[in-house]
Amino acid sequence: MTDESREGDALRVVAIIPARGGSKGVPRKNVRRVGGVPLIERAVRSAVAAEGVDLVVVSTDDDEIAAVSSAAGARVVRRPAEISGDSASSESAILHALDELDRSGDRVDVVAFLQATSPFIPSDALAKAVREVRSGTADSVFSAHETYGFLWAREHPDQADAGAAVAVNHDATHRPRRQDREPHFLETGAFYVFRADGFRQAMHRFFGRIRIAEVPEWTAIEIDDEQQLRIARALAALHETPERIPVRAIVTDFDGVHTDDTASVDADGVERVRVSREDGMGVSLLRRAGIPMLILSTEVNPVVRARADKLRVPVLHGIDDKESALRGWAQEKGIPLAEIAYLGNDVNDLPALRIVGWPIAVANAHPLVLEAARVVLGRTGGHGAVRELIERVLPA
Repeated sequence: MTDESREGDALRVVAIIPARGGSKGVPRKNVRRVGGVPLIERAVRSAVAAEGVDLVVVSTDDDEIAAVSSAAGARVVRRPAEISGDSASSESAILHALDELDRSGDRVDVVAFLQATSPFIPSDALAKAVREVRSGTADSVFSAHETYGFLWAREHPDQADAGAAVAVNHDATHRPRRQDREPHFLETGAFYVFRADGFRQAMHRFFGRIRIAEVPEWTAIEIDDEQQLRIARALAALHETPERIPVRAIVTDFDGVHTDDTASVDADGVERVRVSREDGMGVSLLRRAGIPMLILSTEVNPVVRARADKLRVPVLHGIDDKESALRGWAQEKGIPLAEIAYLGNDVNDLPALRIVGWPIAVANAHPLVLEAARVVLGRTGGHGAVRELIERVLPA
């Protein structure tokens, strides 16, 4: 396409996000949550928010990914089995999506290829990359962050004894100061923007005039294993502004939520737990706002009743079937389960978490609870987690 035709014609920019259902390193990776949001939904949201993107397409072979993507605002293209295996390339999925769009009469001039395994895709940097390709400044633009790192390689990486280390981007005998070195740029893998016609000819994401879209280093994490998923969740809590949680009632577990999940026992068998005064003030604010709250505990312990009385909050304790108890309480109050937040920390909370609209986990919850949660709080049990949830529920 010539620059003249670019100026005289409105370009169609399509974001394509390949997302298979299978994953070896992290099972069901593309629907695992970071900041309470499935990875595929995060990618769709970033593309939708980027100025200049006309359409967002998710290429998938998976029903759950398709449903989440569609709800987030993407069009779904079903990927055939022959390009859905572990060896299938992203390029094959993009070409297939382009062919499907062609068949439906959708013109594609610019492709923004996003990877859902990058949970922090900056929409502003993506929009700038789109503008560069649309204007003809570049044919291909990719996200990267600046690095001054000294890179090394192994002399024989394919052998059992890999041998000596070899300097790659520097002279090992000379260690210049950072300010005296030229930076390099490391691909983040988050996004690539390129001309559709050039991609079809090159069959690759890099061709023609290639430019860098510089992004913050903290956004560069790619999720390929469980440890990286945990790191991404911590980064989300650190960098992202918490959204309000619009519910009509709050239900919480007790141990590990109102407490730090430890207890001291004296010689007479009297148990004492640690609670947060912040939580108490938060519950008071919730009560003044007229929002119902319930403590739902498996334990039968005087300390649970004593704390509930202190907070002036009703309590159901000694509850083995939390799901049934929660359903009954919600029905009695006339509040739909979809409008209830449940705050838990351990596996006995999972049945209750699965039926409410807002399953919430404290920061140090069991991994299965973290996975089930729509929102993971920044605070731990007994250290203000209840207050944090209440502040996100109450209007400013």
